[in-house]
Amino acid sequence: MAFLRPSLSTDPAPTLRAEQVMLRPPKLSDYEAWAHLRSISRAHLSPFEPLWAIDELSRTAYRERVRRYQRDARDDLGYAFLIFAAAGGELLGGITLSNVRRGVAQAATVGYWIGQPHVRRGYASRALRAVCTFAFEELRLHRLEAACMPSNMASLRTLERGGFRREGVASRYLKIAGRWEDHVLFAITLEDWLEVRP
Repeated sequence: MAFLRPSLSTDPAPTLRAEQVMLRPPKLSDYEAWAHLRSISRAHLSPFEPLWAIDELSRTAYRERVRRYQRDARDDLGYAFLIFAAAGGELLGGITLSNVRRGVAQAATVGYWIGQPHVRRGYASRALRAVCTFAFEELRLHRLEAACMPSNMASLRTLERGGFRREGVASRYLKIAGRWEDHVLFAITLEDWLEVRP
């Protein structure tokens, strides 16, 4: 039984709430808001993401993305959330727990993005805290990992404020904007979280 998900939750990806933000799994009805925010934020996001596909913002591609997220949550492989303003419900960005590993690892990888109109307002930090709470207290994971390009100062600060510690640099770790880029590796364990959680 140690290799199965220990959480008793019946909803694989529930709605999460934190100060000023609400996180919930993407729905097909979110397409218009998602495509608009991603479109107007392209210049801001693309230096830190894999190359966008030609149909990146199409309704068909979004539908497949949502279906993949639902399959991953059902199979305990990953959990995706859109980040909304708690007041007013405006879409702000997204955050994921991916590559969930059970067994002796009990770990996952965190990734997030915030739309250009909403940067530097603390939304990523609040969403990260909510996802850490979900990961450690509901999913019963033991370790969360994240990777960030050294030039992405805002993301570096977000991870450090969230209690993640630097573990080193991985050379040419991920292919970003068409180039293999070095990434700073971060992690936080349950023991770390119990010391820094709100």
